[in-house]
Amino acid sequence: MKEEKLGFIFAILAFFFWGAIAPIYFKEVSSVSALEILVHRIIWSFLILIPIVFISKQGKVLLKLLKNIKQLRYLFLSTLFVSVNWLIFIWAVSNDKIIETSLGYYINPLINVLFGFLFFNERMSKNQYLAIFIAFIAVVYQIYSIGTFPLISLSLAISFALYGMIRKKVSVGSVVGLFVETMILMPFALVYLFYLLNTSSLAFLSTSTYISFMLPFGGLMTIIPLLLFNGAAIRMKLTTLGFFQYIGPTLSLLLAVFIYNEELGSDKLISFILIWLALVIFSLDTILKKFKTKSHI
Repeated sequence: MKEEKLGFIFAILAFFFWGAIAPIYFKEVSSVSALEILVHRIIWSFLILIPIVFISKQGKVLLKLLKNIKQLRYLFLSTLFVSVNWLIFIWAVSNDKIIETSLGYYINPLINVLFGFLFFNERMSKNQYLAIFIAFIAVVYQIYSIGTFPLISLSLAISFALYGMIRKKVSVGSVVGLFVETMILMPFALVYLFYLLNTSSLAFLSTSTYISFMLPFGGLMTIIPLLLFNGAAIRMKLTTLGFFQYIGPTLSLLLAVFIYNEELGSDKLISFILIWLALVIFSLDTILKKFKTKSHI
């Protein structure tokens, strides 16, 4: 099998995991508080990553990173944003708001472009300006028509964009980077775990056998799609990989409407249509740029 085709398979599996398997998993453990689920996600991810880091012979990379104070500062910041992103996502899924998470991850690529313009002086084309303006109209329309600010959607989009922006500053692979991030979070996770234990509020091993069995899988929900995504990223162009990211929110939206019976009213649907229009413009602009670059070579 050609490397590029294998990359396509890895990309599809990664975004299938993020868009479908992850929401189903967090829905299954929704009887547990979002903070405890986050704690289990951190602890089990850390434990799973220990052998992965050393089996993949990245121990030296890890030691070098731990000695680099500047990069560690960036990782402390990225840790903050990824933990906020995880917590919001877990809470939203548990509280029947998968549609809002889907909208957030549709908006994310446009937020990435906007941040590139604001913080890195990256030039935006007219089409990109138009796409971001339409996305802004979608948010304003939702506030006007539904009367609610899309806090979950924007929080997910912005926290993930900030996470990605900061991680660009750290020249280290995703696996080692995530290991250090979970290592930073471990003391906080353990303190909260002991608090739950001392207050008899811990769901793990004290509620149903099913919940106790499922909670450790939070680590796999984090690691498996990450490894698949890494496998895709080294085998295909990043611009191509970017288009695959829409698989995730699309699957989440379908799951929310057809499996979990979340209501997609006409007002929300119009917001989605505007975001889809913005993404079509954004994607076509990316394709045209790609062809122009090729024609000049």
